Amino acid sequence: MNARDVSGDSAKPFSTPALYEQVAERLRTRIYAHDLAPGAWIDEQSLADEFGISRTPMREALKVLAAEGLVVLKPRRGCYVAEMSERDLDEIFPVLALLEGRVAEEAARRLTSAEFSRLAQIHAELERHAAANDADRFFEANQAFHNALQKLAGNRWLSQLIDDTRKFLKLTRRDSLRLDGRIHQSLAEHREIIAALERRDAAAAALSMHNHILSGRAALSRLLTQS
Repeated sequence: MNARDVSGDSAKPFSTPALYEQVAERLRTRIYAHDLAPGAWIDEQSLADEFGISRTPMREALKVLAAEGLVVLKPRRGCYVAEMSERDLDEIFPVLALLEGRVAEEAARRLTSAEFSRLAQIHAELERHAAANDADRFFEANQAFHNALQKLAGNRWLSQLIDDTRKFLKLTRRDSLRLDGRIHQSLAEHREIIAALERRDAAAAALSMHNHILSGRAALSRLLTQS
């Protein structure tokens, strides 16, 4: 290949995601939906045939999911969907609480009036959905609030760590918002967070967010005792 060929290649637009990345996303969706259940053996050949691909991109996709903790590759036994234990939850939530607490702290220090107004609008949605006892919409607004706060903090390393941690948490089928009274408890915790942010009190925002995340873990424990 001559210099002109290289120049021509570099000028081409980037292609669509590699095949293995597309396969990984499809498998990720199935795992989160529990179509591929926790602990289930993954039949690589069957899935490759279903997707109309060879086993090579399938294996590359599974390596990606293994790096994310969503599947486990066992020598001579194959690949299995990861299972989340109570110990996993006990170890993950304190880490997530530290990370999200730091996000709230950094956001409180950088927050402009216009940015706070946007957060307040999302919080108003939480208030409405809690009043209607709509767990699904409350969950969506809650996710929007946390995502918006991450962006306002402007720390890409924190965001990456939180996103990776939350990917693994999606393995659990349990939703603490289904617990009786949890929506309103969560709303009260969000009120503390938004009040601290409005005051630009970084320490209080960090503590309120930290406690909010750990409260979610406690709610999951209560849900387990009821199931």
